[in-house]
Amino acid sequence: MLEDNKPEKDSVPFYPDHVIAELKVAVGLVVILIIIGVLGMINPLGLGDPADPLNTPPHAKPEWYFLALYQMLKYVPKVVGVVAPVIGVLIIAIWPFLDRKPDTSPRIRLIRFIISIVGVIVFIAATIWGEVS
Repeated sequence: MLEDNKPEKDSVPFYPDHVIAELKVAVGLVVILIIIGVLGMINPLGLGDPADPLNTPPHAKPEWYFLALYQMLKYVPKVVGVVAPVIGVLIIAIWPFLDRKPDTSPRIRLIRFIISIVGVIVFIAATIWGEVS
């Protein structure tokens, strides 16, 4: 406790003592990092052949939500496989702003429903096919 503005005898001042202790820790960490870096440059650990962006290993598969797109890339040209999904998403996002007329015909509604169901079934089938292939 403080009595008459006299500091306790068991206290340690922050500035010289704690700052120097933290500086020693920081310098020690930097020295360890430098040693690890120098050892890594002298004796690098190799994991194997360098990565080839044009050759995908057969065991590599994407997450489940990309399996349909991955399966599509196997059967269509690369440019089409990359650009078509982007254009499809843009069309789906912009379509409500372009088509402002109300649906009055039940036949058109049925056709749109059937096309949507077929699209979802094809997407699910491609996802399953991508998982088992």
